[in-house]
Amino acid sequence: MNDSVSDFKEFHWLMDMIQTIDIGLVVVDSNFQVKVWNGFMESHSGMTSHQVKDTNLFESFGEIPEDWLRHKASSVFLLKCRSFMTWEQRPYLFRFKNYRPITGTEEFMYQNITISPLISTNGEVNHIAIMIYDVTDIASNKKALELANQELEVLSRTDRLTQLNNRGFWEECLVQEFSRHQRYDTVTSVVMFDIDHFKRVNDTYGHQAGDEVIRQVSQALRDNLRATDIAGRYGGEEFGVILPDTNADSAVVFCERLRKQIEAMEVVHDGEAIRFTVSLGISQANPSATDYKGWLEQSDQALYYCKENGRNQTRIFEEELP
Repeated sequence: MNDSVSDFKEFHWLMDMIQTIDIGLVVVDSNFQVKVWNGFMESHSGMTSHQVKDTNLFESFGEIPEDWLRHKASSVFLLKCRSFMTWEQRPYLFRFKNYRPITGTEEFMYQNITISPLISTNGEVNHIAIMIYDVTDIASNKKALELANQELEVLSRTDRLTQLNNRGFWEECLVQEFSRHQRYDTVTSVVMFDIDHFKRVNDTYGHQAGDEVIRQVSQALRDNLRATDIAGRYGGEEFGVILPDTNADSAVVFCERLRKQIEAMEVVHDGEAIRFTVSLGISQANPSATDYKGWLEQSDQALYYCKENGRNQTRIFEEELP
């Protein structure tokens, strides 16, 4: 009698623990008929144990990926071993709303899942236990950290004044593009350009006006870029553009469109209208450029030719350039 009372108390204690633990517990049979549905599941699903018991799990919760869960469960039934799923593999099994105050911006509860076999006295597995762990705080913090790292990475490669790529990152892209050309014999061009008589702008209107001119040129450059083009501020008033899959003649079309747009611009600063032009040098990757520095130097030579011959023009690098 005492043993029966003790067993009953132990059973009652066990059931109370199952109902009150802060973990979801669902027990289903091989047909996915629900046998146990604890308090956690009641609280987050809005459905009581009485409503769910002996119903088909997939019919009651249509958002559950049936094929995936059946595949996971089959190994548990067959091999009698646990199976796990983290929120990074699949954000959730049950689409429960997130009510945590700290991570209130998250729409749903992120979940880790454990599926365990329930082995009967005869050694067979006729039921499995699905345990749901609320890991919203962990997931949200990790996502926030990853986002912060991404933002830091963008900041580390971005020029603050122009919001273009800074020189370091742009040169890394130039190295990669030149390597791609050498390996696959791709057609690609690089453009170097700068603002004509920029020192005169600074001396006449001040450095803030000069900064505004640089910003406006950067915006004009962005307006003319394709998704695959890579632009950067090389330094001061000088800019670089990588034009993948573009020969020199097509690069001239890009440069002339940009040059004419900038020539027509007027930057107003402190009531003063500032007009200016740019000069542009082009080099299509070629055998005489043995590395990316030589390739860049060729476009710089073409730019220098423009400077020495009237400015406000575009020039393609040629071996016979003085």
